[in-house]
Amino acid sequence: MTHSVEKIGGTSMTNYEAVRDNIVLAGGEDGNVYGRIFVVSAYGGVTDLLLENKRNSHPGVYALFADDGAETLWRDALSKVGNTLKEINAGLFPDVEQLAEANKYIEGRLFEAERCMDNLHRLCQHGHFGLEDHLLTVREMLASIGEAHSAWNTAKLLSRDGVNARYVDLSGWRAEEALPLDDHISEALAGIDLLTTLPIVTGYAHCKEGLMASFDRGYSEMTFSRMAVISGAREAVIHKEYHLSSADPRLVGADKVVPIGRTNYDVADQLANLGMEAIHPRAAKGLRQQNIALRVKNTFEPNHAGTLIDCDYRSEKPCVEIIAGRKQVYALEVFDQDMVGALWQYEQKILAAIERFKGTVITKDINANTITNYLGVNLKTVKRIVSAVKELFPSAEVSTRKVAIISAIGSDMQVPGMLAKTVSALASANISVLAMHQSMRQVDMQFVVNEDDYEMGVASLHRCLVEVHDHGDAICAA
Repeated sequence: MTHSVEKIGGTSMTNYEAVRDNIVLAGGEDGNVYGRIFVVSAYGGVTDLLLENKRNSHPGVYALFADDGAETLWRDALSKVGNTLKEINAGLFPDVEQLAEANKYIEGRLFEAERCMDNLHRLCQHGHFGLEDHLLTVREMLASIGEAHSAWNTAKLLSRDGVNARYVDLSGWRAEEALPLDDHISEALAGIDLLTTLPIVTGYAHCKEGLMASFDRGYSEMTFSRMAVISGAREAVIHKEYHLSSADPRLVGADKVVPIGRTNYDVADQLANLGMEAIHPRAAKGLRQQNIALRVKNTFEPNHAGTLIDCDYRSEKPCVEIIAGRKQVYALEVFDQDMVGALWQYEQKILAAIERFKGTVITKDINANTITNYLGVNLKTVKRIVSAVKELFPSAEVSTRKVAIISAIGSDMQVPGMLAKTVSALASANISVLAMHQSMRQVDMQFVVNEDDYEMGVASLHRCLVEVHDHGDAICAA
């Protein structure tokens, strides 16, 4: 195992000079830029335009196409994507001929995508064909355009700058059949000498399993993970625009947070559950099983070692490593006197309703006659879930409330009195705890609070549990 597999995030990709200088040229061992495979995301914001905005759900090309009555709108949105991608190209390729080549490549992808969608739209006007049956395929096709654009550009730019880079397209464009993901990766890497060639691989991979059906926007992390496993990498590296730190510096102050020197996959899973993932849990599973360590680095601080995440690490002494959380959480409470003794029947049906509308359960609490699920969904989705649950249980009282979740996370938090100390810190800031959860695994404590108390709550817990320690350069670093 002599090579690494490294993923570059979308915001980092937007700054080509930083990628070239801080990752490709500065990141190699002993000045050797090779011995690495790069899996790249689309440029920042491009996938939002192609699908939908991840933060505010503003519709992109896909969402408008899925709305059967928005034909003119999706065409206009696709045209806007084309203009955006060519604007990006213009900022990357000062040479006129190279710019023309880059524009020709992406224009070809966009033209074929529009032609496919146009044909599908006409076909589905016939009663025997339903648009919904093909939407996932359309979503994958559109998503692939972003990664194909960034990977093609990066390979061309690095080649221009003296690196023997090779564009590896896993998007399956014009492929006759979909291979299983592992076979597709193996076939793509066959014949590439990693000692002399730097593969630049699309974060989207077309495969028989259908990555978006299982991972949706986390598909590039699965491609990255399987690439590391299949190729037998010694280490997996993710390059982001920030450090994995003890809290959000915007909430607690940049002078108070510190990068996490080392932690384990348990902590990474807890972060992912809050939507602040270092890596998708299913993607981390393969790395964990093969005992491949994951390193998270800041693109703009290349000399910093970053955060090493592995299977076995536990802090030298019990401590809290990270204060994280999530706003815009909906508490879905179902109360029914008939639930006593039949909790599992209610729970199964409620979860089925949540899954039907693709809701995400962050945590839950249960007592004799009440089940409360804390959902990471938008208002429109929670209303649909509530209607479905009321239909299932007409006699139940179903209510929702907008809340926030604050979590204290660490690889080893078995400290007597920590829970009491944490609740006391929130109380001293005049914050009411609506619910709290602590598992026997002792890797996190979760506190449900009013949404308006989120920022103050994060700052209070960070001050109480993290800032009181002398961390040196990193929290609990080994």
